[in-house]
Amino acid sequence: MGALHEGHLTLVREAKARADRVAVSIFVNPMQFGVNEDLDAYPRQLAQDSRLLEGEGVDLLWAPTVAAMYPDGFATKVSVSGLDGVLCGTHRPGHFDGVATVVLKLFNQIRPDFALFGEKDWQQLAIIRRMARDLDLAFPHVDAIVGVPTVREADGLAMSSRNRYLSPSERAQAVTLNRAMRIAIGAVLEGEPVARVLAGLRAAILDAGFARIDYADLREADTLAEITDWRGQNARLLVAAQMGKARLIDNMAVDPAMARMPETLATL
Repeated sequence: MGALHEGHLTLVREAKARADRVAVSIFVNPMQFGVNEDLDAYPRQLAQDSRLLEGEGVDLLWAPTVAAMYPDGFATKVSVSGLDGVLCGTHRPGHFDGVATVVLKLFNQIRPDFALFGEKDWQQLAIIRRMARDLDLAFPHVDAIVGVPTVREADGLAMSSRNRYLSPSERAQAVTLNRAMRIAIGAVLEGEPVARVLAGLRAAILDAGFARIDYADLREADTLAEITDWRGQNARLLVAAQMGKARLIDNMAVDPAMARMPETLATL
């Protein structure tokens, strides 16, 4: 949706390593914003974004208008049932219908060989992969929907266009989210009960100054089914929490290679 940062440019560089030609779409999609969300305030800087993409050697910037994407009489919506009813879908009704609809339209307009998405919004990535499978989208590659690992600031905070909403003091507090999640994953890997770990994670996030937590869940990576007893499943820890004006989301794999951090949630 624009307001590009290093995370977006990492997607571009990964695409350039895979393809002869790279297209980037920028479209602030009103269909995925709910009532009282930040559609009007969402940062738009198309001229600056265009310069950044030109510097990266992008071949095509596709930046359609709202009227072009949703002409008068537009009446079609794509819904991915099940995956859209949990996590962010619970707190942002209709959001993922807007995501799936606009992504399918962009696929049809650009006809890419494959498409790259950041793993920071893991639920979005899972939904797009499911949509592509269910609707038999004609990509020439089997694994055409490519997830690219989350790009983080030096202190671990996941890069996001909405990070600019944070005040300096909020930005300093926000880094606790990443640290608390890493500690929680270490605890799960060591066999601590999932419910106890998640309770400690939520307490640590609130103690760090976050105003609310929309969710802090352990979920199966592909189906997003809730995991209450981890026994080696392919799992992700997913969190959404509000800090000031910014709703921050993050997720991490429960990876046995992840080292246990020296801190505990109680010491954050």
